[in-house]
Amino acid sequence: GAGLALARRTILVNSGSRHEAKYLSGIAHFLEKLAFSSTARFASKDEILLTLEKHGGICDCQASRDTIMYAVSADAKGLDTVVNLLADVVLRPRLSDEEIEMTRMAIRFELEDLNMRPDPEPLLTEMIHAAAYRENTVGLNRFCPVENTDKIDREVLHSYLRNYYTPDRMVLAGVGIEHEQLVECAKKYLLGVEPVWGSGKTKDVDRSVAQYTGGIVKVEKDMSDVSLGPTPIPELTHIMIGLESCSFLEEDFIPFAVLNMMMGGGGSFSAGGPGKGMFTRLYLNVLNRHHWMYNATSYHHSYEDTGLLCIHASADPKQVREMVEIITREFILMAGAVGEVELERAKTQLKSMLMMNLESRPVIFEDVGRQVLATNTRKLPHELCTLISDVKSADIKRVVTKMLRNKPAVAALGDLTDLPTYEHIQAALSSKDGRLPRMYRLFR
Repeated sequence: GAGLALARRTILVNSGSRHEAKYLSGIAHFLEKLAFSSTARFASKDEILLTLEKHGGICDCQASRDTIMYAVSADAKGLDTVVNLLADVVLRPRLSDEEIEMTRMAIRFELEDLNMRPDPEPLLTEMIHAAAYRENTVGLNRFCPVENTDKIDREVLHSYLRNYYTPDRMVLAGVGIEHEQLVECAKKYLLGVEPVWGSGKTKDVDRSVAQYTGGIVKVEKDMSDVSLGPTPIPELTHIMIGLESCSFLEEDFIPFAVLNMMMGGGGSFSAGGPGKGMFTRLYLNVLNRHHWMYNATSYHHSYEDTGLLCIHASADPKQVREMVEIITREFILMAGAVGEVELERAKTQLKSMLMMNLESRPVIFEDVGRQVLATNTRKLPHELCTLISDVKSADIKRVVTKMLRNKPAVAALGDLTDLPTYEHIQAALSSKDGRLPRMYRLFR
């Protein structure tokens, strides 16, 4: 609203699907859905929403692989109310049987939707993580498996919360608020609050570090039912190939971020927004040259102990082999010459994206929280911009060469009749030109 100074406050908890090794998979997904339900002080979700409404506020909760973020954007004047409410939501939820049952239904619905959705990107992201970090940490499923929906109850949740929702694993972050005021509020509403699950000793805290394994996860799927929507999409096969990059705490993180920007890409129909630059490599070398490809996009996922740089591409099932080779060749080309112009363009785009995100949204905000959780400090935007400016083409070459020494992670979804073997994909990525080994059919 006009004249309303909106401030955002968040509690970030160092807890996510990666911490579920000793638990039922799906707890973080449950907690995300249960967030902002009834608490010790608020009888219902509606009561919470009404309280926030008085301060022009909205709330949301997002669980990722490594953090759960409870966020409220509201008028800066309602600071006390908001921090008090956040403390209640995070530390004293009621988790009533009825709420848990509603959550089970919501999750089942979401899982069905996930499989039917025309955009397979969330599914592929799950698959590539599972392939890259087999059965450990960030490779664990972010979505609750259907068979676990009935097993997760208040007791399971409390046992998990007792271990992961501890003061040393939480950060209260704010944007648009005086630091001192925030500290005062934290002391007032968060310090010494006895959580509903009691404060017993933590025993099952998983401190394991991500182990990159590489590998392949394939889901043979008839994609024709997915494309029945109002605008029928031809049946496509989706491939994602990734390699281990580095964690967001390492210095190489910045060259990798620049590289990801430089690769860019998008769908063949997407408009050119920021980061979708029509000058990025996946646009120029792939989408503009191979009109049969529907999509070629670069992604960089990073965590405090590892990272994954992937390229997602989709095309008609008959062109899978050629599509895979185009991606493997792009990976090899990353280690080659980097043009001065494309490098500068990627750096400028990354800096402007950083600055735009700072203006708006929780993107960098999450970053602030994650940096504090991981290191107890944070890098300021101008420091990051300086680091970006300092990236040279030799840095890109260096990080890529190191990345290419590793085994790839591959996710494949759809009709996989013509998918090259994992060994062949690996061979292409360790060759000089990124080409797949030639196949000779023997005719009798």
